[in-house]
Amino acid sequence: MPQHNTKQVEEKWRNFWEKEKIYKFDPKSVSGTKSQDSSSKRERNKKPFSIDTPPPYVSGTMHIGHAFSYSQQDFIVRFYRMFTGNVFYPFGTDDNGLPTERYVEKINKIKSKSMSRAKFIELCLKTLKKITPDFINGYKDLGISADYNVYYSTIDKNTQKVSQKAFIDLYNKKLAYKKEFPTIWCPECQTTIAQAELEDKEFEGIFSTLKFSCNGKNLLIATTRPELLGACVAIFVHPDDKRYKGLIGKFAKVPIFDYEVPVIGDKSADPEKGTGAMMVCSYGDKYDVDAINRHKLSPRIIFDKKGIIKQGEYKGLKIKQARKKILEDLKKNNLIKEQKKISHVVNVHDKCGTEIEFLPTEQWFIKILDNKKTWISQGKKINWYPKYMYQRYVNWVNGLEWDWSISRERHFGIPIPVWYCEKCKEIILAKESDLPVDPLQTKKICSKCKQEAKGEEKVLDTWATSSLTPQISSSLINTRFGVPFSLRPQAHDIIRTWAFYTIVRSYLHEKKLPWNNIMISGYTKLEGQKMSKSKGTGIDPKKLLQEYGADALRFWAAGASLGSDVNYQEQDLVAGKRFINKLFNASRFVFMNLVDYKPKKLKLIETDRLFLSRLNGLVDICTKSFKEYEYSKVKLEAGNFFWNCFCANYLELIKKRVYNGTKQEKESAFFTLYNSLLVLLKLMSPIIPFITEEIYQEHFRKNEKFKSIHVSNWPGKIKIKENKDDKKIFEELIRFNSFVWKKKKQAGKTLKDEISGIKIPKPLAKIKKDLVDTHNIK
Repeated sequence: MPQHNTKQVEEKWRNFWEKEKIYKFDPKSVSGTKSQDSSSKRERNKKPFSIDTPPPYVSGTMHIGHAFSYSQQDFIVRFYRMFTGNVFYPFGTDDNGLPTERYVEKINKIKSKSMSRAKFIELCLKTLKKITPDFINGYKDLGISADYNVYYSTIDKNTQKVSQKAFIDLYNKKLAYKKEFPTIWCPECQTTIAQAELEDKEFEGIFSTLKFSCNGKNLLIATTRPELLGACVAIFVHPDDKRYKGLIGKFAKVPIFDYEVPVIGDKSADPEKGTGAMMVCSYGDKYDVDAINRHKLSPRIIFDKKGIIKQGEYKGLKIKQARKKILEDLKKNNLIKEQKKISHVVNVHDKCGTEIEFLPTEQWFIKILDNKKTWISQGKKINWYPKYMYQRYVNWVNGLEWDWSISRERHFGIPIPVWYCEKCKEIILAKESDLPVDPLQTKKICSKCKQEAKGEEKVLDTWATSSLTPQISSSLINTRFGVPFSLRPQAHDIIRTWAFYTIVRSYLHEKKLPWNNIMISGYTKLEGQKMSKSKGTGIDPKKLLQEYGADALRFWAAGASLGSDVNYQEQDLVAGKRFINKLFNASRFVFMNLVDYKPKKLKLIETDRLFLSRLNGLVDICTKSFKEYEYSKVKLEAGNFFWNCFCANYLELIKKRVYNGTKQEKESAFFTLYNSLLVLLKLMSPIIPFITEEIYQEHFRKNEKFKSIHVSNWPGKIKIKENKDDKKIFEELIRFNSFVWKKKKQAGKTLKDEISGIKIPKPLAKIKKDLVDTHNIK
């Protein structure tokens, strides 16, 4: 069988879609005026189906996970473009964040902190200008049907203006504030991070029971972090723990460091954990932060921002070096009671995998802790697909322990639009008319004391900007448009960040939902493990596109139900390519017999009516499934119908009639072939857009009014008489065909050979002639 040239076909239609502006957004549809598409002549909805498109990080090439999840969102977008008309589907890139900084550092072999901020920003922008066009082309090659002319970057001037304006709004509402507080710190990236940017990672460690001394006796305390001994400010024991009741209120001596700390009765000490006594350090974890604040203890900060000890005998040692050296010294001085190797879970920075610390730094925060009930209530108003993902959101909100830290010690980010007067301590905000602004590049005079104010050096966290993507993308079109959008598509690992923060920002700024629906995709895995480009465990989608084509890759992505993680298996792409070739060849067979065919209404032969009745049932299933974001069900149902009902059964039933039937018999078959193939193409076009466009343009365009299958109307039911028993009779037909073919095979006959002794079931009496002709029944 002939096979179509995947590469040529996909390049041809990608160029066609771009040249003809097939996916161009019609802004008139927002203003309330009635707008008509030039090719379809159909009236568009007043409000389009709008997508809060995820902006992928511009850090090299597309990841296989992006190919997977962006294909899934595109299935839904393409369906709604055909089903309701106009679609607002902008495209953005996320180049304001640590991944971009680290990528620029890597390819240029430099460190951002070794350069001035202005120089590093200049280098980042130059690098992005070079790599972004090819990066975006990867999404075009995949067939992502965004309007690429409605484009934003999370660092461009318009985005900076939107983000800075939103910050000023929160400050004026007293929802953004600055405070010195022990915050989560990444020594590798040298910046604060938010709770949502933490991941759990398992490490091997040593659990050492150390000898403190109190009241002339050993006080044993177990820890995995002996490097924090110099930061110890207290010993906690449970007030009801009989072993330590006599020590509460006394002082214990810290081993090696030889200074004393109070022994405090506190119910946070667990008598069942370790020795029951615990050291409180500044700061080992969030519990230390809480303990020190509750008891108003004076912290001892021993590490600097690079994770290096600042003073004393161990000055200059990094955390792990200090841990090793202190254990050696404890052992020399017989201050270790026992040790054992353990495996334990530690919080790490999700961007670099480094173990985090807690350091007191002055940072900007957004108030979120006091409104947990509001965030849960707002989330509940949104339709979650799949539904169970809402519970993940609720669990995250209930687990929040701090306000949202939004400032970062980085070079490449959106500047916080604030100045400080060091003389009178006045905080000066930028005027809206001056936005976007960089306080380090713009002078500001304090209106009170007439002194030059100091510009804020920190920048906004990337999520502080990405949480405004609905506002950013709607600002790109010159018309009224805003939240709520129709849909947010995203992966489940960023429910805690992107979904949560966007819900928060839309409420704080506008008291609205950001979107009505959210669809959550899963991970792609390789042999059960999440694929990671940074760890070298990913598969390059560019290579898959070259070998199998975009349609086959999308076909694979459609096989996973929404929210589910899926294992990559090459056989799935092979199956996709096989399906595409079968669709191509079946279409060629159909139109070999439909030369110069013009669709017209006529009286149908019963076999054709029965088949179209089942096709109508498929249209109902696929329409309902797409509305419920069950694209995998569309692939399954439409795929099975094409293979089993259309190719394996219907085409076989009408072959003799097409070649040798009467005029009416032929015309009935031609009508059914034309309309059923067109419907099947449309049902599958959101999933495999290139091959369906190829077949549509070659065979249907001359009779249809739409310049592309992707802006044509979603198929409705073909107007025929339908009976309540049609489904049952059609299933009986398929069973009968299988029965006869099996009989012939058992008898060593070909499908064309005559067969006798076959009785046609009573429910199939009306299609007896087609059955006799098909099976050559004597």
